[in-house]
Amino acid sequence: MDGRPLHLEPRLEARLRSLVAATGTLHSLTDALGSPVHVVVPDQIAENLERFRSVYRAHHLSGQVFYAHKANRSSALLRRLAATDAGVDVASLGELQQALGAGFTADRITATGPKNPEFLWLAARAGVTVVVDGVAELDQLGALVRKHALAPVRVLLRLSGFETSGVRVLSRRSRFGTPMRELEALLEAVERHGDAVDLTGVAFHLDTTSVAEKATALEGCLAALEACRSRGLRPRAVDVGGGFGVNYLAEREQWEAYTTALTSAVLGRRPPLTWGGHGYGLRNESGTLRGTLGLYPAHRSVAGAAYLDELLAQPAASLGGRPLAGLLLEHLYDLHTEPGRALLDQCGLTLAKVLEVRDQEPGGELLVRLAAKADDIALEDHGVLMDPVVIPGSGAGPGEGPVAVHLFGSLCLETDLITRRTVFLPRRPVPGDLLAFANTAGYAMDFHATRAQHQPAARKVAAWQDGDVWRWCLDDQFWPITPSGGVQ
Repeated sequence: MDGRPLHLEPRLEARLRSLVAATGTLHSLTDALGSPVHVVVPDQIAENLERFRSVYRAHHLSGQVFYAHKANRSSALLRRLAATDAGVDVASLGELQQALGAGFTADRITATGPKNPEFLWLAARAGVTVVVDGVAELDQLGALVRKHALAPVRVLLRLSGFETSGVRVLSRRSRFGTPMRELEALLEAVERHGDAVDLTGVAFHLDTTSVAEKATALEGCLAALEACRSRGLRPRAVDVGGGFGVNYLAEREQWEAYTTALTSAVLGRRPPLTWGGHGYGLRNESGTLRGTLGLYPAHRSVAGAAYLDELLAQPAASLGGRPLAGLLLEHLYDLHTEPGRALLDQCGLTLAKVLEVRDQEPGGELLVRLAAKADDIALEDHGVLMDPVVIPGSGAGPGEGPVAVHLFGSLCLETDLITRRTVFLPRRPVPGDLLAFANTAGYAMDFHATRAQHQPAARKVAAWQDGDVWRWCLDDQFWPITPSGGVQ
């Protein structure tokens, strides 16, 4: 059986690679603030925004890029975007309050997600655009606008349940939005509340990586806009949501080798690759592989802005096979997008200090305990597998490697696993080393964070390059006018 190390090297672009190399700065952060520490890089999010904008320009499209704020609570990232022409998509009352406080004006904010009355009231009062999921929400919004004598609220209708003619491609079910078959009733509600709402467009939200499914949904939205126009309504935008993806790994070959080996391990054809034989959704039933691999495709050749470009190039089967981008342009429709993970690509990392290293048995995997909890570094909660980068401490020697380790957290729970899989490090770690988990800004920093067992949640800082030096401040102290940081 093959026992060779299976590495999953993280993809590091220039800015994050430079930060990882600043070992003195990284150790000073954990010395000052404890472990773990989240580090965000505000300037990178502005660069990622420009990549999305370049796709808009290539297709001659207008519209807005709305940052999906739920992906990270960082004030620094939000304020850095406020200094650009980007918008922000908020999914709660707290996110809306933070966006307004960060400098976003109402015309640059959309309110999505489940809405309580307070969230809906502030959205309507501030004048932000509201993405409504159905007739009931339209009724609630209309009543609120009339009761409080507010100006009509701009709305987008979120739709679901799309399908195409010809080869049938159905979009998966979503709990968000109104099925296309109920569009007529939804438009009747818009007309009924014509004094309280201003229909500006339609939207969809699909939790999928499939370009074909998203193309089907976008094609369906174009048909819905025509239905609106036939009733005398004048919507002018399509919001395609997020889900553009991130390429987390440096090498495709490593990803393919790992997933192939994992299948063999589940079937018992090689040593286990995980703690307790966890199969990431795969299981062995009498020698037959069952289940579905529940992992994010960590190496993606097309992701982020390139994924949007590919989506816009897809042909619309029911509209003469013409590219979707051309149809948007022909009708002068605005294109709105809501990238979260993709806009946060390479925008941060998480540092955790090594507390303890134990041998299980001679030649076996090492048990490595970190000063962190699994929910502080929630990559695996989103099915993302990546190796951490070892940042040597003062007592680190050259060591011999690579070594196989299991990474555990500091909670008194068997389930507090930083990684379920066996991780191969370049050398044996020692207490005082740091492990840097790269590219954690999208959902893996604070989306699952808790203060279980009175253990603190990770602190967060913003870092920027000042010439050849990295500087930092606490996340909530960063502003675009921070000396030597961000936009001047």
